[in-house]
Amino acid sequence: MTDIREAVAGERTDLAELLAALPEADWDKPTLCDGWRVREVIAHLTMPYRISGPRFFAGLIKAGGKFDRYADRQARQDAAELSAGELAECLRQNVQHPWKSPGGGYEGALSHDVIHGLDVTVALGIDRQVPPERRRLIFGAMKPRQLKYFGVDLSDVQLQATDLDWSYGEGRALTGKAQDLLLVMSGRTLPPDHLHGPDASRFTEGVHR
Repeated sequence: MTDIREAVAGERTDLAELLAALPEADWDKPTLCDGWRVREVIAHLTMPYRISGPRFFAGLIKAGGKFDRYADRQARQDAAELSAGELAECLRQNVQHPWKSPGGGYEGALSHDVIHGLDVTVALGIDRQVPPERRRLIFGAMKPRQLKYFGVDLSDVQLQATDLDWSYGEGRALTGKAQDLLLVMSGRTLPPDHLHGPDASRFTEGVHR
């Protein structure tokens, strides 16, 4: 438990420092999340620290019980109301926040932070490497239902990490860094030079949330 909590705090600290140094103009640039700029992604990332339980459920009901719809509305609203500095500071002040993703525990919280951080850095061309111990924690806790959640079609493909002893699936090899393969499994598409293999083009065109 100590290791995972330290990993979550470390990831949030690193991302908060990166955001604090980000040029103001970059906050309005697109990310790997379709339709979200950097400010919407960080608004979503910090939502658990700012939105109370009753307010969350009220928003969810208003969105017809559809979490993705609610999350999109809330992120856009918060991104419009909060400055880049306020969003970055919110993350910095909550590096030790005990939020856990529903059903995912602290490993889910770490995965959530890492994925959305990569949504920003990969889209902006920032060569940030997630520390290997954090990647190992995420992949070690990964379950098949996570793939089902994102609806990723990995038929006839085997994901093979080039920087971690990890693979998934059966079929033709799709190779890349572990953090890039995590994005593939999360329904993202990446710049062409991040993935290699005969099926790389399946995962390097367009953007997804």
